Amino acid sequence: MSVLLEVCVDDIAGLDAAQQGGADRIELCSSLGCGGLTPSAGLMAEAATRSLPVIALIRPRSGGFVYSEAEARVMLHDIALAAELGLAGVAIGALTPERQLDRPLLERLIRAADGRLQLTLHRAFDLVRDLGAALETAIALGFQRVLTSGGAPSAMAGCAQLAALVRQSQGRIRILAGSGIRPNNVAALLAATGVHEVHASCRRPACETPDGELLALGFGDAAAQQTSADEVRALRQHMQLRQQTQD
Repeated sequence: MSVLLEVCVDDIAGLDAAQQGGADRIELCSSLGCGGLTPSAGLMAEAATRSLPVIALIRPRSGGFVYSEAEARVMLHDIALAAELGLAGVAIGALTPERQLDRPLLERLIRAADGRLQLTLHRAFDLVRDLGAALETAIALGFQRVLTSGGAPSAMAGCAQLAALVRQSQGRIRILAGSGIRPNNVAALLAATGVHEVHASCRRPACETPDGELLALGFGDAAAQQTSADEVRALRQHMQLRQQTQD
């Protein structure tokens, strides 16, 4: 079975680079520097014109995943907008203060998708106390996939748990491995876990010299990164080499 590559991007240039590099699917967000937030309506509309399936991250703010009622209303509106614009799906997640999946809120968010959107449970999953129990909840709720590092800081560090989740899933849900996946480690990750989907940002430091005036006024980032078509292409090539050795 071929392994699918999802690339997360937060701007138009990232959309272009991911497509040029050979991504199979896009996770669309804003503010990748803080783990990703909900993309703007305009960015979602532009992404909807592309040929790749696009999953919109629905995360109204940085920080944890325990949400107020007002934040829940924002997420419900954004999910409805993603469906209206014709995106392929949404990545959602919510926790209780005890770090269990917030099933009542997730059920509301899923209803907002109205059966028109694929459902990814995002990395809020990695904060729950019992990943195995949370996986069963995700299956019961109807998620198509779970984005996870196996509860570890990186997917490589969480290899053993990712492999356990793949075994537990038994084809009922797809495990989408993410966090710190690069061309130089993806083959080892695939061999150790058996996952069939990989999520990566494929970013490199921005090529342009930062504009000193923009930096001084707070409008730039000296450590800015951007999605690289070459990095996407290299990751794809290493995934394909791993698959060829299995065939």
